[in-house]
Amino acid sequence: MGHGTDSTMRHAAALVALVLAVPTAGCVAQAAPGHGLAGSEWSFTSIDGEKPASNKAKISFEKDRLSANVGCNGTGGPWRVEDGRLVAGPLMQTEMYCAGPVWNQELATTALLVAAPQISLEGDRMELRSRGHFAELTRLPDTAE
Repeated sequence: MGHGTDSTMRHAAALVALVLAVPTAGCVAQAAPGHGLAGSEWSFTSIDGEKPASNKAKISFEKDRLSANVGCNGTGGPWRVEDGRLVAGPLMQTEMYCAGPVWNQELATTALLVAAPQISLEGDRMELRSRGHFAELTRLPDTAE
């Protein structure tokens, strides 16, 4: 058996676990107004200036939980908006192996979410920006009846 792929997957899973665990240690979500985000769903239109690798890349905000997927693994956890920042975490993420552009965008999006990015909302457009990453999103139509 070649250990390269298995080793790569273990290292990738460890990196994701580290990225998720370290920045969110000690963060506790508190109920706070979400600036109208609760109950909304957003489609990524760019991740670090690039078109999403998957046309299914989106983030959803429930009352106290968010869920995101840019084409491979799902990420979710509590969230709040505080001082113009989206504070998410601790976040849980599935650990499937992904390759290529979708993997790079997944790593960038996860790093962005755990960095408490600045959030800018203007109509049906949202921008999330940290020192290392940024994403632009468009609100999806409300499908609730």
